Amino acid sequence: MTADNEMDIKEAFQRAQKGHNNKAKLVASLKSRYNKLEDKTLFHEEFVHYLKYAMIVYKREPTVENVIEFVARFATSFQSPPKTEEEEQQQEEEEEEDEEAEDDHPFLSFIFNFLLESHKASSHAVRFRVCQLINKLLGSMAENAQIDDDLFDRIHQAMLVRVTDKFPNVRIQAALAMTRLQQPMDPDCPTISAYMLILENDSNAEVRRAVLSCIAMSPQTLPKVLKRTRDIKENVRKLAFQVLADKVHIKALTIAQRVSLLQQGLHDTSEAVREVVCARLLPSWLLRLNGDIIELLHRLDVENCSQTALETLKAIFKGAPTDDLLQNRVQLDNRKLIPVDSLSCENVLYWRALCEFIKAKGDDGEETLEQVLPDAATYADYLYGYLKAVPVLSEEQRADFNQLELVMTKEFISQQLIHLIGCLDTNEEGGRKQVLTVLQEMLALPQTPSSLVSLLTEKLLTLIPDDHRRIQTVAEIISDVREPIMEASQPVDENESRRQQVQLAEVKVRILEAKQALEDCITAQQFSRAAELKDSITELENRRNQVIQEIAESSQPPDKEVRTEKNDPETLLRCLTMCAELLKQMNMKTRIGPTISALMSSLILPSIANAHPAVRNMAVVCLGTCTLHSKELAKTHMVLLLQIAQLDEVKIRISALRAIIDLLLLFGFQLLSETAATQTAPPTQSPERQEEDAPPAEEKGDVPEDTAQSIVVMLSEFLDNEVSDLRTETAEGLAKLMYTGRMSSAKMLSRLVLLWYNPVTEDDTRLRHCLGVFFQLYARESRVHQEVVEESFLPTVRTLMNAPATSPLAEVDVNNVVELLVELTRPSALMKPSANTEEVCVHDYLAVRICGEMLKDPTAPEVRLYAKTLSNLELSREETVRKDLQTLLQQLVQVVKDRVCLRALEKMIHQLVDSKEQAELLSATALQPLDVNADEAATDDLSKSAKRAKRGQRKVCAAKGGRKPSRRAESSEESDGENVPESVPVVRPSRRAKTAALEKTKLDLNTLINQEANVS
Repeated sequence: MTADNEMDIKEAFQRAQKGHNNKAKLVASLKSRYNKLEDKTLFHEEFVHYLKYAMIVYKREPTVENVIEFVARFATSFQSPPKTEEEEQQQEEEEEEDEEAEDDHPFLSFIFNFLLESHKASSHAVRFRVCQLINKLLGSMAENAQIDDDLFDRIHQAMLVRVTDKFPNVRIQAALAMTRLQQPMDPDCPTISAYMLILENDSNAEVRRAVLSCIAMSPQTLPKVLKRTRDIKENVRKLAFQVLADKVHIKALTIAQRVSLLQQGLHDTSEAVREVVCARLLPSWLLRLNGDIIELLHRLDVENCSQTALETLKAIFKGAPTDDLLQNRVQLDNRKLIPVDSLSCENVLYWRALCEFIKAKGDDGEETLEQVLPDAATYADYLYGYLKAVPVLSEEQRADFNQLELVMTKEFISQQLIHLIGCLDTNEEGGRKQVLTVLQEMLALPQTPSSLVSLLTEKLLTLIPDDHRRIQTVAEIISDVREPIMEASQPVDENESRRQQVQLAEVKVRILEAKQALEDCITAQQFSRAAELKDSITELENRRNQVIQEIAESSQPPDKEVRTEKNDPETLLRCLTMCAELLKQMNMKTRIGPTISALMSSLILPSIANAHPAVRNMAVVCLGTCTLHSKELAKTHMVLLLQIAQLDEVKIRISALRAIIDLLLLFGFQLLSETAATQTAPPTQSPERQEEDAPPAEEKGDVPEDTAQSIVVMLSEFLDNEVSDLRTETAEGLAKLMYTGRMSSAKMLSRLVLLWYNPVTEDDTRLRHCLGVFFQLYARESRVHQEVVEESFLPTVRTLMNAPATSPLAEVDVNNVVELLVELTRPSALMKPSANTEEVCVHDYLAVRICGEMLKDPTAPEVRLYAKTLSNLELSREETVRKDLQTLLQQLVQVVKDRVCLRALEKMIHQLVDSKEQAELLSATALQPLDVNADEAATDDLSKSAKRAKRGQRKVCAAKGGRKPSRRAESSEESDGENVPESVPVVRPSRRAKTAALEKTKLDLNTLINQEANVS
């Protein structure tokens, strides 16, 4: 090769570094040179020589990226352009030879061989560039391109190794490189298996995103992609929904999967994820269903997930113009109603969602609402007619699944129609009275389904603004339901009836005899006797009529209207449901009046002893809600609620527990002071258990210890209960009590932390979510709360370290627990940090506690954990604290034998000695007080260093990340240890200063190339 040709390759690489150069022209120019050469070997070697300069740079420099792009274009330019189908049909025989020539092109094969030989290099920069180049080479090939089977296998094997690389960026490029190596139809495809393994286990979010972007959809991979919609990272969840929207048909998902996706997506904590669901997922589903929203509802099973369906419809309505909403509205008749025969679960839910969406617009949607909803009176008649037509099934009919399903469908439609009452214009008095009348009548009817009682009562109460009227109305309905007016008739006396019948028969016989005698007298012309007989007959007939009347009156006595009390479970449950809804809707300031007191004595309290569990449960709900309105009532019935919480069925115990927690939240533990004086508290537990659980902060001096202690012990025991629902409810209640300040207990907080980490609660999503949110809010709320967390530190660690091998707590990662407690107690984590930087912070106290614990037993296995924890604390700049801590550390150095611990302790002492310099450094760079990672960065494992920087050097990471890469595949969480800027800016520079600094720090490969040329 001549010197001119050498210059051509060098010049091509130099020009390729600049983004404004036309790479197509560079490729064409260099390719023409290449084609003219007879011996390609020297060209190959020289080309790779200049390529190596770019491959040793790990940082995503623009010049290096341009060179990589140029190399990929040049290597793939030797492929023939893709042929059309007609050309392929015409040249079938020649196609194989062309492909072989194309696949076996020497330069492309040489580049692939060079890259595959270099993928095991010790430098992570080289491995990264190798995977990146292979990715670009395969991606630049035509869709119908083919490569040699041997080369395919070599690339495949190399990339399978690189997806397990230690550096996330290498794993990302390796995963992207395998995109075209997938075989979705093969259930044993190693690429897809590797992808699924990465999605499940890779700790880096950007790697998971890279795999999500390129994984092929199949029945095997779909569950893994669905699982990523619940990923811990927002960007991964967002991309997972995008992939599902673009690649997965709605019919490929089960109903449960569709509903789950919508529930998670529409309630995601990230606005960006919710936006993707609304703007990408739902439109793609509608597009595949030809825009039919009713059909989409069919695919969601609205009867079992009505709330999710409503939220889905509202999300669709938000992105649609009002005119389109009216055009796509359900088929209403001239009365603006759906004909009863046409009502279905889907169209009635759509009607309700549309009306509620328009109603939410306020005055702007008033005119539009009039087009889709009739006046109140018309709708009341329509609703009354449909509700009365809902059949009531007997026990035999309930056994028929078809009839039961039909009734359940009608009840669901009824619920949606009742919900529509909230959209009616009830300002007009006549319409409002008509709706009230219908609601009251439906509540009083015994054939109204029990599932509608609560909803009917709620809508009735919303139409009555005054609490006293509400109480009076509901009390009247309860009275009509429980004591209906019935007609009572007196029983007929059979002896009296028989006597009257005999008397009537005697009169009739005497009448017949008198008439016969009258005829005989007239025949004998005894007219005086005939006149007497005639008078006698008249008297007898009058007597007969009188007896007949008496018989009629005795057989049909006048009916009386009486009230008969009904105590069957269904009636009691109906009345208690109305009562519970009333108490729930009442204002908290409304006192308990005579009417509610009467309901308490006649309905609620007797029902607590009812044999039917559902009746007892609703009675407990009513009692708990009622006691919230009266402190005296709460004192009276607190012990009863405590007994129920320990003795009854699980569901009823949970209801009682909720009532107890609500009472303690409202009135505090001082509620028990008078209760304990007059009534006996529930039996206390063992003295040892009482000592373990600290009493609430409020009870000091006000509440007898036994009473409050017994409640704390009871709640503590509930945390160990095998029933997950009871355990979850107790944990949530304790979290509320502690967050509101009604209770302050470090040991109880320790119990909650252990419960959160306990593998037994792994499937209890609600418990895990509740406690996870609570810990963050509680610790960030105030310094006092952080002190409670600090007090719980050592008991929690001791419990975990001393847990027997058979205990589930033995599986808990103690390091993770310690990291959590350290993060929760950071002074910088407070919502309102203290302005006094010299103030002794919680971490100072924690450091002293840890040192004291280490001095107790310097040979204990947890000493290394404590030493590592000390290095992660944010200590204050108060000199006294630092001196005391320094003294403790020096004592530890003399007794601790473990080398790792000694290094950490000596480093701490060194930092404390240089406290003044450290303070100056802090004020200049805004770093945290203890930067233990700075000295360890060169020796420790890079992944550990990156993890520690995330905890202890958050501000440093932010400073280093000032210039973020814009490429999707680049990891945002990786710290490689190479090409890192040496200095951290003290003051945030201006845009012009940033631009100037960026120009100065741009990498130029020409310097390296020229330097190498001069040396050679």
